[in-house]
Amino acid sequence: MRSITYYSTNNISERVNFETALLRGMAPDYGLYMVSKDDLPVISPHILADMPSMSYAQIAFEVLNPFLGPEIPEQTLRHLLNDAYREDIIPTEVQHITGKTYIMWLTKGPTYSFKDYAARFFGRMLNYFLDARHLRRVVVVATSGDTGGAVADALHGLTSIDNIVFFPKGSISEGQRRQMTTLGDNVYAFEVEGDFDVCQALAKTILGDQSFANLLFGDPERFTSANSISLGRLLPQAVYPFFAYSRIARNMEKMIASIPSGNFGDMMGTVLAKGMGLPISRIIAGVNENIEFPEFLKTGTYVVRPSVKSPSSAMIVSHPSNLARLMDFYGGRMHDERDPMTEKIIRPGVITRMPDLDRMRKDIASMGVTNAQHYETMTHVFNRYGVILDPHGAVGWRTLEAYLEHRHDQPAVVYETADPGKFPEDVAKAIGFAPEVPPGMKRQAAMKERIYTIQGRPEHSPAGLKLSEAQIEEAKRLIKELLAR
Repeated sequence: MRSITYYSTNNISERVNFETALLRGMAPDYGLYMVSKDDLPVISPHILADMPSMSYAQIAFEVLNPFLGPEIPEQTLRHLLNDAYREDIIPTEVQHITGKTYIMWLTKGPTYSFKDYAARFFGRMLNYFLDARHLRRVVVVATSGDTGGAVADALHGLTSIDNIVFFPKGSISEGQRRQMTTLGDNVYAFEVEGDFDVCQALAKTILGDQSFANLLFGDPERFTSANSISLGRLLPQAVYPFFAYSRIARNMEKMIASIPSGNFGDMMGTVLAKGMGLPISRIIAGVNENIEFPEFLKTGTYVVRPSVKSPSSAMIVSHPSNLARLMDFYGGRMHDERDPMTEKIIRPGVITRMPDLDRMRKDIASMGVTNAQHYETMTHVFNRYGVILDPHGAVGWRTLEAYLEHRHDQPAVVYETADPGKFPEDVAKAIGFAPEVPPGMKRQAAMKERIYTIQGRPEHSPAGLKLSEAQIEEAKRLIKELLAR
């Protein structure tokens, strides 16, 4: 089995193995680790034909072993994946709804979000390599909703890892917040003034500050990431579409995947799956009112604007990190311009080489869903099919319907990414009653929270809220107080 190497989207000449990319999280030059389109392993038709009889963990092995095989023994990888994807802990269901339309419920794991899948893989891979090296890492993550809880749950109690989560004050639900703030131990939840983009910029700043890590721990690489900027979060997201295909399609027929898209991790994973030979005719990237990407596909011009609030709170992202990977996959280059002295982002999403837009448009369709359409869609799907969607799943359903325009001759799967019980107010507004709260969240509702507050205010810019120097310094002070040993 040949060894696959990974490079930074900011520097394609330096190559590293999976272990190095995982431990670093983000490349030292602030780029995201990526695999070349030409290096993608191809899953053979005969393996695809066998997948209907496989469990999720077995399919995950077939998809991920070509990326990891030279670095992790097969039996070890099988064991880690069987543990990560135990069907009694994280069952996966593909439900037929009508005609050739299906919903893949990625919502039944420990934190009732699709983020559980990548987080559980990430935690086990990281722990495996850290134990082998006798190392310790601080995992830094920003969340717009579900990422923080999923990562915190996956990393909670691991002896070689500390976890810092930055979340935007007032922009996530109470249930989502409590999934991070009630764990304690090695999980530290930081409430930040601003939106997700501010939190993401703060996470990237800490991750890229090797001098701070060296000063604090004597280890310039102590910080790593579990956001979808991490390669360890990206690769397992290529498994979802293979699992969906195994349950709804046969004999290499084409499939449509409709994906609610925020930071574009699940969409990018599906792009990789298509590149690995999965017969996907079209990938639909549904967004909310943050329509920067649909406008880019339409016009070829990328403009970052202030983020717009939406019922699909985990998708309130005006500048998706994984867009840099998507650009790279289609032959383009994108980076965030930084001040050469402070290394702070001064202009996000600068395209230095245009991707192959014709090919991108052929593979991907993208459209926005208004706030009002979220509720209309939840109402429609419940009244017609008796199915309760959450606001994110509503985006996937709405964009699939808009794309099909009643032409439906291929199997189509909508990714449902969060349990509707995580959004009781929004669902009740649409269907007239609140869905049942998941049992784990019921328990957390009565537990004590531990929150660290960054009180500094963000700056304002034409592109929206911007991370301030005061917020960076306050975050560093708190991290030093909590973690310096």
